[in-house]
Amino acid sequence: MSDRPTIATISNHDGQTVTLNGWLYNIRGSGKIAFPQLRDGTGIIQCVAKKAVLGDKAFDELRHLGQESSLSLTGTIHADDRAQGGFEMQVSGVQIHQKASGYPISPKEHGPAFLHDHRHLWMRSKKQHAILKIRHLCVRAIRDYFDDRDFLLLDSPIFTPNPCEGTSTLFETEYFGQPAYLSQSGQLYQEAGAMAFGKTYTFGPTFRAEKSSTRRHLTEFWMVEPEIAYANLDDIMDLAEDFMVEVVQYVLNNGGRSHLEVLERDISVLENVQKPFPRMSYDEACAQLDTLGVPVDTDDDFGSPHETELTQQYDRPIMVHRYPTAVKAFYMKEDPENPARVLGMDMLAPEGYGEIIGSGQREDSEAVLLEKIAAHGLNQEHFEWYLDLRRYGSVPHGGFGLGLERLVCWICGIRHIRETVPFPRMMDRLTP
Repeated sequence: MSDRPTIATISNHDGQTVTLNGWLYNIRGSGKIAFPQLRDGTGIIQCVAKKAVLGDKAFDELRHLGQESSLSLTGTIHADDRAQGGFEMQVSGVQIHQKASGYPISPKEHGPAFLHDHRHLWMRSKKQHAILKIRHLCVRAIRDYFDDRDFLLLDSPIFTPNPCEGTSTLFETEYFGQPAYLSQSGQLYQEAGAMAFGKTYTFGPTFRAEKSSTRRHLTEFWMVEPEIAYANLDDIMDLAEDFMVEVVQYVLNNGGRSHLEVLERDISVLENVQKPFPRMSYDEACAQLDTLGVPVDTDDDFGSPHETELTQQYDRPIMVHRYPTAVKAFYMKEDPENPARVLGMDMLAPEGYGEIIGSGQREDSEAVLLEKIAAHGLNQEHFEWYLDLRRYGSVPHGGFGLGLERLVCWICGIRHIRETVPFPRMMDRLTP
């Protein structure tokens, strides 16, 4: 099957007669000539079908096929600068597999609810096709980045016996007579991995039961979370910066531009994603927000308006570090020079897209971690294994978490995160 021609590789078959398998995207024409557009999942090609070549019966059947009918077209490939993709097919044979009628997603406008009710079909449209192709490129770039740098892929469990950051945003389920939770982060397990292998990462689904229906939130999403032993905050910020540059440029240099053009994305914004990224402390960011007329309580976390206003001042992602201790998770290490701040960093994407990476150095002292667990009202028994990592060879360490869908949303330049995942799960959506 690897040798079978596809629309993506059609330039290799100029002047040849080939068969393409796919679905009817559109058809126009009248009389003795028709112009079917065939899509095969790799692209769309313009075809020219003539009654004189196909015969009356085959031509009429082709001419009256409904959108998304499945068929195979045989014909000769010719270069044509006027055609989409630069090539067209002169059809010499038609095999119809299934005649479709009444395809529900017509060219007219549809509301978001209707389109997501038909997500299984909506994925076939040009825009959604382009978004999910970009998602694929991002996934490939992420895996290549860590694999090429000797990180070990270490899968974290999805069922966990304890919360990572409190129970308010967790999905709880019954697990053979005891409570369990769907993982909201694989980080704690990667800390164990880093102590065993030095550098590890996990890349998989995570779940947040946060009751939020904003354009930035999903209840099921994918995260990549690397963790490194013998690393401080500066090391993690350097890693996150290098990682982001590599991933964005990979997308641009490995076929992503054509998909971004379908989305009418301003590619120059992504070309600007180069080192160095602006870095500022949380307090410096607060001072800047105050001058911009968007003040924030210096002991509170940033909201979307603050992130939006701040990032609009820059042409690339920015890195804000040393957030208030009170708003961060129990495992974040306090800044020894200012215990009211933690050694953590958020990377904020430009154009108002907000946080795409959250990172930091972990608390490596057993005594301090015990205090934090108690202060957060967590059950110490559930974290005995985590405390063991501080009892047996504790070292400075840290890592970050990147939400894949937020990254894709920003790279594609689309407004709502729900379009970045094949089948989104939100507060009001569990289907299809």
